[in-house]
Amino acid sequence: MSAQGINRRSFLITAAASVAAGATLSARAADPAYKPLLKGVQLGHLSGDRPDLEKFKYAKEIGFDGVEIPPLEDLDAAKRMAEAANGAGIRLHSVIYGGWGAPMSHSDPATVAKGKKEIEQALRTAQAVGADAVLLVPAVVNDTVGYGEAWERSQKNIRDLIPLAAELKVVIAVENVWNKFLLSPLEFARYVDEFNSPWIRAYIDVGNMVIFGYPEDWIRTIGKRIVKLHIKDFKRNGFQWCKLPYEGDVNWPAVRKALDEIGYEGFGTEEFPGGDDAYLRELSRRMTLLGEGAAEA
Repeated sequence: MSAQGINRRSFLITAAASVAAGATLSARAADPAYKPLLKGVQLGHLSGDRPDLEKFKYAKEIGFDGVEIPPLEDLDAAKRMAEAANGAGIRLHSVIYGGWGAPMSHSDPATVAKGKKEIEQALRTAQAVGADAVLLVPAVVNDTVGYGEAWERSQKNIRDLIPLAAELKVVIAVENVWNKFLLSPLEFARYVDEFNSPWIRAYIDVGNMVIFGYPEDWIRTIGKRIVKLHIKDFKRNGFQWCKLPYEGDVNWPAVRKALDEIGYEGFGTEEFPGGDDAYLRELSRRMTLLGEGAAEA
């Protein structure tokens, strides 16, 4: 076949695939049971010295449904931030604590006590702003903390926080990160289950497991334990994070299908690099498409 014939054939295949994808998305949107993925943005990406109300109005205007914030020391300030979010018609849905600095797996009781105090403040921040979850890196395995020690210590110390989480009605959501811990979806599910508490659930980062697994497999395996999602993309070739979704190796239609299968209807919060207005609008557009299961952005 000539090069011209090959190019024409490729064009027709691509066009047909685009039409099919569009029809699929239209059918999804027409389904009264269909609920799009709620889109979250990091507070730090709403840049500038603008008042909170203006930041939140801007986030809403460019298509986001919620904002993820860090813990706040001043709970009165947290309540004022929540009022601004309510005024903009947007949710402060999650508090991203982390846990690298004072992990619940540490051998030093003073370090663990510091971490517990910080997590407690994150939980109180969440309650003050109406968020329903706090992200926690549950443990860190390194040259001084073995895998078994990390498992046992972190569970013991996190259990001490469950009564406060229950009192405040805020979930502690443990996340999969590059901490050399919870390296498969099977053990992630087991780790969460062993708490036997509705206040300990899973925060899944779609990009973090790409190097050693498949996000759709993790989602299906962890299933109903998932309470939040972080959205980012990763390319195995070159070992690099991507600037926007659809630039890496995450199979977004497969991820969306897996989320449908487990009945997930919560937030997917971006965790990409920040950028200007044009960049954030493009990020929001692509997140809408991945939420709909589109094959291309």
